[in-house]
Amino acid sequence: MLNKAQTLKGYTLESLDGAIGKVKEFYFDDQHWVIRYLVAETGNWLLNRQVLISPYALEAVINEKKHIKINLTKKQIEDSPSLDSDKPVSRQFEDAYYGFYGWPMYWGGPHMWGAYPYIVRDPEKWKEYTQGEKTWDPYLRSTHDVTGHHIQAADGEIGHIEDFIIDDETWAIRYLIIDTRNWWSGKKVLVAPQWIERVSWIESKVFVNLTRETIKQSPEYTEESDVS
Repeated sequence: MLNKAQTLKGYTLESLDGAIGKVKEFYFDDQHWVIRYLVAETGNWLLNRQVLISPYALEAVINEKKHIKINLTKKQIEDSPSLDSDKPVSRQFEDAYYGFYGWPMYWGGPHMWGAYPYIVRDPEKWKEYTQGEKTWDPYLRSTHDVTGHHIQAADGEIGHIEDFIIDDETWAIRYLIIDTRNWWSGKKVLVAPQWIERVSWIESKVFVNLTRETIKQSPEYTEESDVS
């Protein structure tokens, strides 16, 4: 199912033995445009550290109840490698984090989830997993920080990122919702990651290989739009 990042923000996170907090934001990489971690807001529990939950542990999104089921216990989360709340996600942390849980490393192969184009949840199949030769160094970004970045078409600026549409089966970012209010009276359009040429984090811009007119002629996105 497809969900907006802003919709999921605030959903309760239900571990195997009770709620651990609420969804705060997400970390994603701009190579495959996939959510790599959910960031939890845990209140007074586990203060001064970022609590990150990999999609490997995200069992189901229950929209009717506004919560996400996690197949981890509070003890597992508490004992997992700690990351200071003011520190970026490093490769050293990810090595320790994935090693702690025993999950296949998503950066250990050419596909969206390492050796696979989807999340393999069967531990028996993990035994067959071997790290591929095509490893890569992920650099993660926050959906909160990237919201507001400007979109640069082939022939000029076109708007800014308002939200992300996430597939909760693969946890891929399927679309960016672009607000073009300064050009077309508030029209919102969708831009797929496949159209993105590069991202300039210094300029806070996302460059797409489409013209402004092509984007303008694309269907308007509304809250009722079917993007499945």
